[in-house]
Amino acid sequence: MEVKKEFKILGWIIAVFVFAYYMPIESLRYREAVIAMFDLAKWYAREHVILCLLPAFFIAGVIAVFVSQGAVMKYFGAKAKKWVAYTVASVSGTILAVCSCTILPLFSSIHKRGAGLGPAIAFLYSGPAINILAIILTARILGFEMGVARVVGAVIFAIVIGSLMSLIYRKEEKARQEEQLNFPDIPDKRPMWKTAFHFFILVAILIFANWGRPGDETTSGIWYWIWSNKWIITSFFSVFLVISLIYILKLKWQYVLLAVLATAVSAWLSASPLIPMVAGMAGLSIITLTDKRDPDNREWTLSSWDFAKQIMPLLALGVLIAGFLLGSTHDDTALAGIIPSAWIAGLVGGNSVFSNFFASVVGAFMYFATLTEVPILQGLLAAGMGKGPALALLLAGPSLSLPNMLVIRGILGTQKTVVYVTLVVIMATISGLIYGSLF
Repeated sequence: MEVKKEFKILGWIIAVFVFAYYMPIESLRYREAVIAMFDLAKWYAREHVILCLLPAFFIAGVIAVFVSQGAVMKYFGAKAKKWVAYTVASVSGTILAVCSCTILPLFSSIHKRGAGLGPAIAFLYSGPAINILAIILTARILGFEMGVARVVGAVIFAIVIGSLMSLIYRKEEKARQEEQLNFPDIPDKRPMWKTAFHFFILVAILIFANWGRPGDETTSGIWYWIWSNKWIITSFFSVFLVISLIYILKLKWQYVLLAVLATAVSAWLSASPLIPMVAGMAGLSIITLTDKRDPDNREWTLSSWDFAKQIMPLLALGVLIAGFLLGSTHDDTALAGIIPSAWIAGLVGGNSVFSNFFASVVGAFMYFATLTEVPILQGLLAAGMGKGPALALLLAGPSLSLPNMLVIRGILGTQKTVVYVTLVVIMATISGLIYGSLF
């Protein structure tokens, strides 16, 4: 055993040495791919970690600690009616403005609390896929029929893929369901409406803090008004969070108000919204970790930290790999990865089986932040991409990414992850072929 371990270490040393020795640093493409890798990582850290991922970890912590296992199983477990479980899971994305990575702690949380594999997978897919903001942007920029096709396709995908996963692993799921049928109905510690209120306040803060500017240059309309006032709206919901912390979680009001004061001062002193967001979450963490009245409050933050430890390293690795291979194409940045974007655009023209399949695979591995898939597709369509492959990429891309796959593998295992990704790619390919032949 020791010899095997030593040979493994030797193998890694040799691999690193060979890579360093033959590293093509003289190649301009290689240098740009390295820059793209770190550019994407920097952008992701600035735009998504503090405003997206950290609130998502706290929301996942709410599910893991405050939502009873019985409540999760009521809607997603063996005791739930199938049509209820899949309906709730498949339309969940309409209230969650999340990307393929932000959905992961929420998915991990409901899966650990006893949700069936089928409904959990439906939730995992639908969360990023039918984000209402992305649907509206798709319809406005890429055409009404594309927006409708995306909605219909995403809901059908969530139900079909979840059902197929449940069917493929039916023996395993049957054993899990039998365990759940014997699970006693433990009463909730507090009324469900209080937990729901606390949960949806955090979801509202997540949504409005990440509300993106409308895709065109308009300065009127409800979407632009929300964007221009999003921090006022976020602050409004933060007031309700303070009320929830004091009256629902029973935290000491003096400590809560002290955290509010620290957050307000940081907002006044800083031009960036990230600073008060960090101050607010730091204050929340401190007052919950030091609370002596209810152990669940401390457990909430510890559970959120567990999700962060599990997911963040894999996401960081995935973002770096995705940036190196496929480039960094956020905002107005267009840095090519080691795989030329011209190759991708040239391979997804027309409406062949190959072009739809290729678009599905590229979409599955490429990272799309919430709403960024629309301008990227707009550019690809202008470069000659077919409408069928465009829909295939839309249905595979937002719900999957290389970072997303690495984390799912850690939760479900390699086999289930491969099956899930394969089902998404196959269904996206078929949907693209049908849509391309109709339009």
